[in-house]
Amino acid sequence: MIETAPPPRAAASPATAPGGPEEHTCILNLSCDDKPGIVAAVTTELAALGANISESNQFWDPLTNRFFMRIAFRVPARLSIEDVDRALRPAVDRYEMRIALTDQARKPRIIIMVSKFDHAMQHLLYQIRVGWLDAEVVAIVSNHETCRADAEREGVPYRHWPVTKETKLDQEARLLDLAQESGADLVILARYMQVLSDGLSKRLYGKVINIHHSFLPSFKGAKPYHQAFERGVKLIGATAHYVTPDLDEGPIIEQETQRVTHAMSAEDFVAAGRDVESRVLAQAVKAHLERRVMLNGHKTVVFQK
Repeated sequence: MIETAPPPRAAASPATAPGGPEEHTCILNLSCDDKPGIVAAVTTELAALGANISESNQFWDPLTNRFFMRIAFRVPARLSIEDVDRALRPAVDRYEMRIALTDQARKPRIIIMVSKFDHAMQHLLYQIRVGWLDAEVVAIVSNHETCRADAEREGVPYRHWPVTKETKLDQEARLLDLAQESGADLVILARYMQVLSDGLSKRLYGKVINIHHSFLPSFKGAKPYHQAFERGVKLIGATAHYVTPDLDEGPIIEQETQRVTHAMSAEDFVAAGRDVESRVLAQAVKAHLERRVMLNGHKTVVFQK
């Protein structure tokens, strides 16, 4: 996707005040090898268009010599995203940048996948309902019927697709079709207790977020709370990460911990973890939808507000 920027002007009138009807906000994400002049090249082109920068974040990774930048800027509605892309093209080509240009006027679309544990899904739906998450849920997909009533109450289409060894690839093909037909920007595994195939993980790399009920890289795989209980840990946690073919090893977006004690049971660990999982997943989804997450090999760069 591509974006736009505003022409120079005098003092803003009420009709063109920041956030007014004649403006919209765009976000530019870029990465490239670090060289002098990158920021100047980009901001010079935006200034020539009259863009008004409202937020700017940057990071240089000395290990890879990669430079990462996120810029939010306001542009007049009359300029298209293609206009901004054309204006930035000389800088993009000169520095061999990888860019993503998006218009915040378009509400992101998401697919939520869930099995029987619905707490993370419920928290996402609530945060969307109150406006903290700005997204449209185009479908809830589950291998069980458990959450159908919740989807219907929210007015969200529900897809009950049972999974067996024989039907797994067919179900994943249906998911790909759904993502393409609905224009989904993100697939969220909200305690969806099925492992995606290597093929699907590669096809949707960077577009699927999973919540793992453990502070990775500790206690991967099944029943991590029970593994933690058996080891007598004093902290449990949750990790939101992008899905890759390597189980529970995708680039990490967000993590949080919860203190536990020797007096708690494995079931107490599970109960304590539910709140952490819900918060961590919602925070990761928000960062992704706001284009604050950039992939850096096996890691991520996450720009805070």
